[in-house]
Amino acid sequence: MRAVITGCAGFIGSHLSERLLEDGWSISGIDALAPTYDTTGRRARVAGLAAHHGFEFVEGDLNKVDLSHLVAEADVVFHLAARPGVRASWRDFAQASDANILATQRVLDSIAEYPETRMVFASSSSVYGQVETFPVEEDRPLAPISPYGVTKASCEALVTAYTSQFDLTVTSLRYFTVYGPRQRTDMAFTRWIRSAFLGEPIRVYGDGTAIRDFTYVADVVSATVLAAGDAPAGHRIYNVAGGSPVSLNEVFALLTELTGRELDLRYESRALGDPKRTGGDTTRIEKELNWHSTWSLRDGLAAQVEWFRGDWAAGVD
Repeated sequence: MRAVITGCAGFIGSHLSERLLEDGWSISGIDALAPTYDTTGRRARVAGLAAHHGFEFVEGDLNKVDLSHLVAEADVVFHLAARPGVRASWRDFAQASDANILATQRVLDSIAEYPETRMVFASSSSVYGQVETFPVEEDRPLAPISPYGVTKASCEALVTAYTSQFDLTVTSLRYFTVYGPRQRTDMAFTRWIRSAFLGEPIRVYGDGTAIRDFTYVADVVSATVLAAGDAPAGHRIYNVAGGSPVSLNEVFALLTELTGRELDLRYESRALGDPKRTGGDTTRIEKELNWHSTWSLRDGLAAQVEWFRGDWAAGVD
């Protein structure tokens, strides 16, 4: 099997690349290595992936890279590249639109030339917005409350349009708050763990009662690989969620225990675009793809703490 992975050097993309290489796939990895967050770790990951004979790296912007010949040779395109960040999207919606919506359309355009090539698209629970009843099923109307969520919902709409007109096979996965080793430096768990060990204040948006459905990166990768299997043409959508929503205050208590440090919590106003609660119904993906979340929050967070103590603390992001 041969794959194209966009965002191959990123948090999820690098884990997915390693998993597929271990499974014997050949990979063409694309990444712009954009300076939206520290690039040192991403370049180190690319170097590690390039040590495999089945991996080739293409550095560049998806809106500019020649995708046609890469897609022509691929069985599956895993489209993970995006401009991340709910809060940041309020400041740079033009860049988010370019990196998320326009880039996704360009990937779809390239696949339309080769309809035998399947695609897996990394969407987000942000498309749901502020929901009052849980767990959220995939058929719930989308009502994003952040520009980032709007871009992901727009990408899903593009996928529906392309699958209906070009007979494509695309699966969209709505990831719920992914965490684990290599999590981006701007994401909450990485920031909080770092602050815990360095004795720095931790800024908390809101009063800590917000609830999140945290999903460990290995479970996300497993779901992503399963989504690449044979399927009829059309647009399938699945939630990928950890299944055990907890409050941020519960996370802080667990971090105190795992790090052995007292946390200096500084509560602030709730951030724009942050829902009060998330929680995904995974019945559909469990039934249709036989996927199940296997990592508890305690075990997954312990793994991320150990990552900080090791590679991250040594300067490898």
